[in-house]
Formats: sequence, structure tokens, C-alpha cells
Amino acid sequence: MSNLDVKPAATVCGGREDVSAAPVRELLAPRTVQLGESTQVRRLLPNLGRRMVGAWCFVDHYGPDDIAQEPGMQVPPHPHMGLQTVSWLHDGEVLHRDSLGSKQTVRPRELGLMTSGLAIAHFEESPRDHARYLHGAQLWVALPDAHRHRAPAFEHHAELPQITGGNGLHATVILGELDGARSPGSIYSPLVGADLTLAAGTAARLPLQPDFEYAVLTMSGEPEVDGVRLAPGSMLYLGCGRGALPLAAATDSSLMLLGGEPFEERLVMWWNFVARTGEEIAEARTAWQSGDRFGTVHGYDGAPLPAPELPVTPLKPRGRTR
Repeated sequence: MSNLDVKPAATVCGGREDVSAAPVRELLAPRTVQLGESTQVRRLLPNLGRRMVGAWCFVDHYGPDDIAQEPGMQVPPHPHMGLQTVSWLHDGEVLHRDSLGSKQTVRPRELGLMTSGLAIAHFEESPRDHARYLHGAQLWVALPDAHRHRAPAFEHHAELPQITGGNGLHATVILGELDGARSPGSIYSPLVGADLTLAAGTAARLPLQPDFEYAVLTMSGEPEVDGVRLAPGSMLYLGCGRGALPLAAATDSSLMLLGGEPFEERLVMWWNFVARTGEEIAEARTAWQSGDRFGTVHGYDGAPLPAPELPVTPLKPRGRTR
């Protein structure tokens, strides 16, 4: 998934000094962004109030969109470095192709996981014959320094571990480990991602790790998380220090749980790159524009996405929050 802002802001994030060591309830308002020709998304991370949750550094929520008479998702070939992309669907299908030669249709509740490492390019689009509705989330995970130059890879996991917590709670573990169930997806820092389904009348408690920080993204319904009712497309930051999370729902609802050990390294994020310095960002942009390093993606009916102009102002570290 690409950041298609024509004037993307450079963001410095990471570090642990602003992570809440105690539980909090911090509601993050989304920003609406146009993604390609026909998909509009709600961007939750990075946010004016919060830039990371563990190693999770980018979250877009989209849909449900009726695309029966539309092309659906159309994101041209574009580069990534220093991160992992996570494709997660509730409705519809997305075709992924990358410069490694991977070709995979990702369907609801299947994990599409791309590790960019030093460099990769890919595109995502709705298949020509696609379902009526498109609804899902696209997320990035920042790679720690020891792994950010590794060889790129793509994984597809159609079967993921399930948790039935009782009292109306069901969970699918997308990445990491939750309540003793571990995802087969590759991770490079302590984190978790899970899809939570709450049946009408749910009143449950989900076990958490107190040393992780967490946030939840509402996909559908209006669940209550630690007593806070959340509308679809909203994110609640929960801080650290929680051994369990109270969940309730009057109607059928679904959430994504994101968490991880607070990310200590400072990062520079710009466009589709996660690096450590502005110089690395500039080098990556030059490489993409010149056709070097990121490889070629075949099969897209159109031109690759050109890189935006770099900002004229120097990067100013601001930490994890403003």
C-alpha cells in the first residue's frame, strides 16, 4: 500500500520517552486521504497526536465501499524500504504483484505480508471481476535497524490461528502472539496484530501484555473498549500497563488490535520509505526515479508512481507525539 500524498510530510518518530507507562484512553481522529482513482481512506497513523504504536507506524482504514460499478482499488507500482506492509480485508479482494515476481490475490481474513527490507516495488489493485464491496485496512510495521537492510520477501497466509475467548469474543491472530496463539507471519520486533469479532451482547476481557502499548481500530459496529464507545474508522490509543482489556458490544462489531513493545529507535518516514536519516530518504527517492535498486513490477496497465518532490525544510525530530 502506498502513501499517495503529493506533498507528503517528513515525520520523525520512535523513542520511548513519550509512551504512556500507564493505561490511557486517547481517541485519535482520522484524516481523509484519496488513494488512487476511486478509493478514499481514513488515515489513523501517523497522527497529529500519535505517530507509532509499538512498531506499527502507518494505518489506513477504507470502506465499506460499493465498487460494483467502479474499478475499485488501483494503486500503481511504487517503492518501499525499511518496513513491512500488511494487507487485511473484511470484504473484497486485492491483487498483489511485486518486483520479486509474486502474484497473489488476498481475500478476507487472509494475511498478505510484504517485507521490503532494503528495497522492493509492488502494486495493488482490485481484480477485474471483483466483489461488490471493498473494506479493509492497510498497515506498515517499521523494521528495526538489524533487519531493515535484509532481502525483500512476500508471504501469504490463508490460515491463521483463531481464539474463542467466550462471552461473544472471537479473535484471529494476524501477527505476533495473543493469548497463547501465534501467527505464522514473520516479525522482527515484539508486536501483535489481531482481528477481533464481538457478537451482539459481548462482555469479555482479552488478556494483554503489560509491557506492550496498544491501540484498537474499529472496523464495524460500535463496540465499547474499556468503557469507550467507538464509531467505525476511529482509533483508541490505550498506552501500556494493561493485563487485560474489557470489551463489550450491543450489536455485532469488529476491531483490529495493534500492539507491541514501544519502538526505541528514531525513524524518518517520508512517502513510502522508513529510514534513519534524511540523506537515506533522498538516496532512495533518486534510486526510484532512476529505475535502480527497487526492481520492476510487471502486469500493471499504467505507469509507475513518480516520487513527490522532497520537502525544502530540514527534518526536525519531534518524537512519538507532538
